[in-house]
Amino acid sequence: MPLDNAARQDFDIRPLNAPLGAEVLGLDLSRPLGTADLARVHRAHLDHHVLVFRDTRITPAQQVEFSRRFGELQIHVLRQFQLPTQPEVLVISNIRENGQPIGLGDAGHYWHSDLSYKAVPSLGSMLHAQELPEEGGDTLFANQHLAWDTLAPELQREVEHLQAEHSYLARYEDLRKLNPWRPALTQAQIDEVVPVRQPVVRTHPETGRRALFVSEHFTTRILDIPEVRSRELLDALFEHSTKPEFIYRHQWRPHDMVFWDNRSLLHLAAGCPEDQRRKLYRTTIAGDVPF
Repeated sequence: MPLDNAARQDFDIRPLNAPLGAEVLGLDLSRPLGTADLARVHRAHLDHHVLVFRDTRITPAQQVEFSRRFGELQIHVLRQFQLPTQPEVLVISNIRENGQPIGLGDAGHYWHSDLSYKAVPSLGSMLHAQELPEEGGDTLFANQHLAWDTLAPELQREVEHLQAEHSYLARYEDLRKLNPWRPALTQAQIDEVVPVRQPVVRTHPETGRRALFVSEHFTTRILDIPEVRSRELLDALFEHSTKPEFIYRHQWRPHDMVFWDNRSLLHLAAGCPEDQRRKLYRTTIAGDVPF
């Protein structure tokens, strides 16, 4: 069926009682999504930065198909955690089978924006719940437009034209010490994630809003200023960017799929007890070069 001719669906978009986010209720993503409905979802994503699609019963292939409506998909450097039947899907899981992890078990341990360590980072990510723990497992999102808007004017003036280095390797060995199941990187994988320069403050390419674009996970230093001042600024920005008044805490329900804007947000996985199974499927949509 041509997408322009797909039947319109009756669904609601309800803002959450939080500094960001909205629920999408009644939209069946297993059916073809027409251009008008897609435009409505796209607008809500720009307005609310996080969309929570409730009771989403779709296959990995359908998740990939829906994700591609927003752009080209990016493949994570840890290809050993691809879903075998759908390589665009990264398995996020603490489950081990035959003594080996089936997915990336410690994803989101530090605040970050997905793939900010790439020259072309992510537009957004979709995470679809497959198995959820009875306790814990929440995901936190911090609104970086609000973080920029409320930053002290003297700090805004100091950082607005600066650039910072982002590196996938910044905390990698720290995470391996905490989680021995995180694999060592091959030289080919290391070569794939060379450090990049990104603006400390980026402009959203679709809305024009400015946002802080540094994170404790991937940002190593602010460039072209003394190292001591770089550390002072990053510490201040990290602390400011994740204040409680900027945060939405997502408590997962069965079959939730969450679609967030990596140009607007940082996110963090709160973790869950090791003995409770957790598995989610992630797709990541390519964005554009930050400015």
